[in-house]
Amino acid sequence: RLFAHWEAVASTHRVSLPRDMAGPIAQMVRHSQAREPVPYVSLSQHGKCEEAAYEERRYPAGKWACVTMGEPIYEQSISMSFMKLMRYICKENSVGCHLGMTVPVLNEIHLTKEGTELEREVLTAYYLPGEFQQNPPVPTDPEIHITERAPLHVITRVFYGMTTEETILREISLFWELLGSTDTVLQGTYIVASYENPSIPQHRNEIWFIRQA
Repeated sequence: RLFAHWEAVASTHRVSLPRDMAGPIAQMVRHSQAREPVPYVSLSQHGKCEEAAYEERRYPAGKWACVTMGEPIYEQSISMSFMKLMRYICKENSVGCHLGMTVPVLNEIHLTKEGTELEREVLTAYYLPGEFQQNPPVPTDPEIHITERAPLHVITRVFYGMTTEETILREISLFWELLGSTDTVLQGTYIVASYENPSIPQHRNEIWFIRQA
């Protein structure tokens, strides 16, 4: 029943779920309560009408498992990448055990020059839990790369629901309206941070604007 549910969700992204994902899915669900947050420092919160509109944060340098995909549509890229990362997290690694889930999973996106659509290539990144930061388990899959990512200074805003190219472009546009004109953040490169697994319908996401170095 669990597999059938994930399969139905995958089909809405025009992705077919391989049978060998049944094991990783079961493990993910079994360990779903034990999720380690990616460490960060909150620098400031900005409210609007007594509601937190956005937050500024600093994330330290750290080791991430990364996969880059360039499928025809955004949801296909992130689905395929996440399946690869799930296999790595669950067993396909040099220590042969479940590594533990961290949140959020990051999807780094780039807009075309016109700013009207997303570039095809998306980098999906999973932060290695604290116990594996010094000595990350080696992935069995050659398409997964362990990368030391530099510290990140971001401005973040929450949104809920499906992350399609359309919703992401809308959220970026809304965030620009909220911030107004500023040259302190990158234009064209953004991060979509996901806090729940894809099978949860109204899952929490954030759009991250990256502060210029």
